[in-house]
Amino acid sequence: MLSLDIPKTSPSPEFTQTAHILVVEDEDLIREMVVLSLQEEGYEVSIATDGRTASDLLQATEPNSSDFPYDLIILDLMLPQINGLDICRWLRYQGNIIPVLILSAKASETDRVLGLEVGADDYITKPFSMPEFIARCRALLRRQRFSSFPQTPVLQYQDITLFPQECRVTVRGDDISLSPKEFRLLELFISSPRRVWSREQLIEQIWGPDFLGDTKTVDVHIRWLREKLEPDPSQPTHIVTVRGFGYRFG
Repeated sequence: MLSLDIPKTSPSPEFTQTAHILVVEDEDLIREMVVLSLQEEGYEVSIATDGRTASDLLQATEPNSSDFPYDLIILDLMLPQINGLDICRWLRYQGNIIPVLILSAKASETDRVLGLEVGADDYITKPFSMPEFIARCRALLRRQRFSSFPQTPVLQYQDITLFPQECRVTVRGDDISLSPKEFRLLELFISSPRRVWSREQLIEQIWGPDFLGDTKTVDVHIRWLREKLEPDPSQPTHIVTVRGFGYRFG
């Protein structure tokens, strides 16, 4: 069962004054408790009880418009009409980088990895405690607003060129499409070739010290990068696994 012991904390106003969270959850009890907890933290909350309603709300505004109304989406997977995986997949296909926190009763490693692969930023399994849930929401909002690399000149390594100010990458002269996390990983790697990074170091650099999810998200993003950068992803030459330590670029 959900923990009803909701601590009376004093949220930092800088994270809550304009934060608008969309909660997409069809289970009444969980939805009511999540909404109550978020509202007590000072967040503005909108609700969708099925996938079709959520889809309509999200399509009402251009995905990367300054008018996009939400700062975070809390998304159940098993929804009526349209499931959460399809909603998350559609968001990322549209280029929408809004943080997504998945809520799911599916607790297997395969389910968690699948959720991350379609573009979720974090994944929490039911039942969960409200203090942990609120902490994850705060962490996602902080990273969304304040985590960014300073602009740097064009970076190049062999056949890979990264244009930081354009958020653009070419491989062998062709533009490739990267998610924000993939772009920042590549920027970190290409800025420090030959350096070995542990998963924990990559989490801290890219996801931030407040990240509460599984370090397997690093492996998922590395696999995506390899598929886009490597001539043969099964035999990577750019992003190399250093067994027992982590990953090295070059």
